[in-house]
Amino acid sequence: MGLIDTATTFLMRRRIARIQGVLADPIRAQQEQLRRLLASAGGAEYGRTYGLRDCRTYETFRSRVPIVTYEELWPYIERTMHGERDVLWPGRTRLFAKSSGTTGARSKFIPVTSASLHHCHYMGGKDMITLYLNNNPGSQVLAGKNLAVGGSLERNPHQAYGSWIGDVSALIMNNLPGWAQRMRSPRLETAILPNWEEKLERIARESSQENVTSLSGVPTWMLLLLDKVLEINKATDLRQVWPNLECIIHGAVSFAPYREIFKKYVQGTPLRTMEVYNASEGYFAQQDVQPGPEGEMALMPDYGIFYEFIPAEQFRRGSDLAIPLEEVEAGQDYALVISTNGGLWRYLIGDTVRFTSTDPYRVVISGRTKHFINAFGEEVVVENAEAAITYASQQTGTAVRNFTVAPIYMGGSTQACHEWLVEFEGEPPAQAQAFIQLIDDRLRQVNSDYDAKRQANLALKAPELHILPDGTFYRWLKSKGKLGGQNKVPRLSNTREYVEQILAFVQAA
Repeated sequence: MGLIDTATTFLMRRRIARIQGVLADPIRAQQEQLRRLLASAGGAEYGRTYGLRDCRTYETFRSRVPIVTYEELWPYIERTMHGERDVLWPGRTRLFAKSSGTTGARSKFIPVTSASLHHCHYMGGKDMITLYLNNNPGSQVLAGKNLAVGGSLERNPHQAYGSWIGDVSALIMNNLPGWAQRMRSPRLETAILPNWEEKLERIARESSQENVTSLSGVPTWMLLLLDKVLEINKATDLRQVWPNLECIIHGAVSFAPYREIFKKYVQGTPLRTMEVYNASEGYFAQQDVQPGPEGEMALMPDYGIFYEFIPAEQFRRGSDLAIPLEEVEAGQDYALVISTNGGLWRYLIGDTVRFTSTDPYRVVISGRTKHFINAFGEEVVVENAEAAITYASQQTGTAVRNFTVAPIYMGGSTQACHEWLVEFEGEPPAQAQAFIQLIDDRLRQVNSDYDAKRQANLALKAPELHILPDGTFYRWLKSKGKLGGQNKVPRLSNTREYVEQILAFVQAA
């Protein structure tokens, strides 16, 4: 490994210098990204429609181009999927990231151009390795393989050979160069299998024979794979299977509720963790300091993405007035708007982020623009709910595998409250009422609007808790054909759609 180590060290030093440079001067990096995007825009219909090539300033760009949702951009994406050239981005786009995000019936199809694949997703992955090695100089992570839990692929029926639809993770894996394929497990044909249960079994068996040094994926689905690995190998500790396992790279959902669960899978030195923010639409941020505050990541300003932000409070009141990076403030929540080298222009991604720092610019994912509970003016966001359930788990010595929350609306003799459906890892708390009381207490501490509505039980009474049988969320998702990949149950919803479906599913079982 000497030659590889030397080459890696050389390349890492070059990359870390670039990373540190752009993080030290992110506004300049963002201005350069906008300039490059606008210079490319004239080669596509969308750019010509809004005169993007002639834009010389951000103010002109902001005044000419509307902020759009997926539904508003879909007619352009659909034409691109059918093989039309030069619609959103110059040339023909042959890769489309399929993202359902939640259990909703309609999937989204996000174009992934060659530019976004190589200069966004791959660039983020290389920088991820660089940052990890820089923060852990004694690491041997490159001496083994990364076990990645990804999605599936299918041919795009609307285009000829060479066009694919699938999870962004599968698109990335399918297009990796040979040297990178040799650094990952399982085999590509196994990693992209469409049948999730067959895939879990095969990944577990194949990877058990490899020197796995790192794990990457969504925590909820990773846990299912790790259970299978331990079962197949009749092991109680992952290091009985992979002695050199040292870290897990995670994203998509908050890791805080899962941290204690993962500790149970290894004895001795705990796994290092690194959080990344890599969505179907682009690679946005990653943890640049280890260890660091929970969920905090550096916004990466030079991945072919220009960022804008709408203050979340104003957004929920109907405003779409966005501001550039240099105008954001620490401690504020913002709806994220992006323009990318994948052909997304002033696209409202659906996430909200909070800046924890503006020197450098670091963010945490605070929620979704549509996934929150504000049925009674309480304005509970995903970050609040995850903080509360993490606290309750720590105080009771339990671990939560999955949960969802919805309001119970007042009517007749029914008083308004929140209803929590929770599935535990292992034994549930001995005192269910104490557990939900801890959640309530924590929510009142972290959310003043919720606390005000809970005063004297006037607007909201104490929340209710339903402890679900082990495996409920998995079986319910399976019944809807939504296993694996990007599929997940919304943490919060203003409607009772998901809660009612899950409760009915449990009752019918």
